Amino acid sequence: MKYKRIFLIVIDSVGVGAMPDAAKFNDVGSNTIGNLAKATGGVNLPVLESFGYGNLTSILGVSPVVNPKANVTKMAELSNGKDTMTGHWEIMGIKTETPFQTFTETGFPKEVIDELEQKTGRKIIGNVAASGTEILVELGPEHMKTGALIVYTSADSVLQIAAHEEVVPLEELYHICHIAREVMMKDEWKVGRIIARPFIGNEKTGFKRTPNRHDYALSPSEKTVLNYLDESKFDVISVGKIRDIFNGSGINQHHSIVSNHDGMLKTIEIAKNPFMGLCFVNLVDFDAVYGHRRDAFGYKLAMEEFDRDLAALIPFIGEEDLLIITADHGNDPTYRGTDHTREYVPLFFYNRYFKGSNLPISDTFADIGATIADNFNVSQTAYGKSLLKKLR
Repeated sequence: MKYKRIFLIVIDSVGVGAMPDAAKFNDVGSNTIGNLAKATGGVNLPVLESFGYGNLTSILGVSPVVNPKANVTKMAELSNGKDTMTGHWEIMGIKTETPFQTFTETGFPKEVIDELEQKTGRKIIGNVAASGTEILVELGPEHMKTGALIVYTSADSVLQIAAHEEVVPLEELYHICHIAREVMMKDEWKVGRIIARPFIGNEKTGFKRTPNRHDYALSPSEKTVLNYLDESKFDVISVGKIRDIFNGSGINQHHSIVSNHDGMLKTIEIAKNPFMGLCFVNLVDFDAVYGHRRDAFGYKLAMEEFDRDLAALIPFIGEEDLLIITADHGNDPTYRGTDHTREYVPLFFYNRYFKGSNLPISDTFADIGATIADNFNVSQTAYGKSLLKKLR
């Protein structure tokens, strides 16, 4: 074992340019970081610049460097998809052949809605792809009057159920989501996640989602590196929605967060204390708050905040620690629509004692999981090659 602690941070959706097969996903020309920087007059990322970020794609405000402080490259996605679960599962060694079902264009079939109404005893309104905040403005008042459940989806493979905490108690909402999870296990309806979206407020003061969100995800289709670490008694610490993405499989410690910044603060606190194993972090605001809402300027500010938080984390990355930064897909805020984009993702390996290097392009996200498994001498999955010996 070379490193006692590995910190893996997923900057959710921060792609670095369209993959060669982007045409199959209608994503030709997408480049999340490159296009948002261009659209906003440039982005200031001194830490990531020193890591070699500008070596991966053209980023206004971020220059290429001859001697990067990190071992840097980009990765192609092997799986057939561009969603959150597919990307994260591949990072940990699973190749997804069949994309998860989405209902972005059509809403859910009548048969789904009828079955949910019959089994929950409540009417359903909505059934469209929508922003989680905008649909509350539109349908919140009707929900308050009738108690009907607000059901909606997005570009992800999700069925989301919103309900006011004073109209539908949390325990009832969670039970409803359990029912929805069972209903949506049919192959033709199977979505990656059912999400409880409780909210508070009223029509006059406005509606606001609460921190009591809960995800009901599919379990990974096979064992991942997380399972092998857990079975070998290593710490597997999740920060953010990692636990939800893997349905808790292989996770033995968890920390909830309310924002990217909160996620980094919690990661810094974890780094201050000894552990042996993996700290796996997801920072979802890039995707959920800025990418899907096509807010390029907000995305830029979030990236600059992350770079500052990264500077605060680095002093706690010791000689026996490895910091890995990557993404799970793209979500170009300058692109048409609101969907994810099929892009390469960045990959940085950092330790203060590294000389740094430009690594060859990886052909699967699973190279990360393989590297982690190699470091801790646990079983490998079928996909990915360890890059451990290439780090310098």
